[in-house]
Amino acid sequence: MSIEAGSKLQGKVTGITHFGAFVELPGGSTGLVHISEVADHYVKDINELLKVGDEVTVKVVNVEKDGKVGLSIRKAVDRPEREETARPQRARSFQRSGNGSHRGGNKPRATISFEDKMNRFLKDSEERLTTIKRQTESKRGGRGAKRG
Repeated sequence: MSIEAGSKLQGKVTGITHFGAFVELPGGSTGLVHISEVADHYVKDINELLKVGDEVTVKVVNVEKDGKVGLSIRKAVDRPEREETARPQRARSFQRSGNGSHRGGNKPRATISFEDKMNRFLKDSEERLTTIKRQTESKRGGRGAKRG
């Protein structure tokens, strides 16, 4: 049986390593499911999800010239197509004011350009660096103090 990229096959887990699982495919060939291709979430220990002898459905991700077969379990699962949706808007701005309060209410606000955001970030960053520098200098004894 010819194994082609994109095809879904049934296989049997024949070995498990810290980086993935080896799956025997129809026709006797073996492929590797990398640990990142086992589930949609982060997998710390593959042994929590797979055991030797498990029957799994895999999708062939790639077949290299030297015969190595890359497989994916998570891509073999059919999911309904999601519509392209815009990212959800944030509920409130993260502007800081001197008294610790934030903007109240759900008033629509003007959109801020990227350049304005960058300028505000640079100003805040410089102020923080100045404060940190002042604090560390005072701990060392101030300007021009001899280190001993």
